[in-house]
Amino acid sequence: MSTTTDPVSDDGKPTDAPDAPSPLGWSLAALLREWSARVAAACADVPHGGRGYEVLAAVTHDAPPTQAALAARLGIDRTVMTYLLDELAGCGLVERRPDPADRRARRIVPTEHGLAVLADLDARVRTAEDELLAGLDDAERDALRHLLTRAATGAAPGDDRCAVVARVVDPA
Repeated sequence: MSTTTDPVSDDGKPTDAPDAPSPLGWSLAALLREWSARVAAACADVPHGGRGYEVLAAVTHDAPPTQAALAARLGIDRTVMTYLLDELAGCGLVERRPDPADRRARRIVPTEHGLAVLADLDARVRTAEDELLAGLDDAERDALRHLLTRAATGAAPGDDRCAVVARVVDPA
């Protein structure tokens, strides 16, 4: 969508003209573009970058999933998930353990090394986000995060957050 009216004035504040186009789409797109680039840079040393980070986070913060459940939750093709997990396991970040309830299934769990790497990645992503939002003070950043979370939850109440991010950031 093209517009001749700048959604922000020279002083960086949104225009208040009643006939001015809404800056919401532009604002969200610009933030998502920059967020994606910064998170990719922060996760560059992990297999599959941001996607590897999402998998490691999902494995760590949820009950140990099966490989198939993890692929479905994150919206990643099962074959691609196999290769991704092979690489994460090869780096010592996750391991496959037998499921005590079903000997045919394997649960994906983080290793101690994987937990340490995830803590570092979480800190790097938070730093990247804080740099992205540097024009806001701490209270404004917290308020923005809170409001965006509320708005997104209301707009897509049943969506899995990791899957949504994966589809938007890496639609392939």
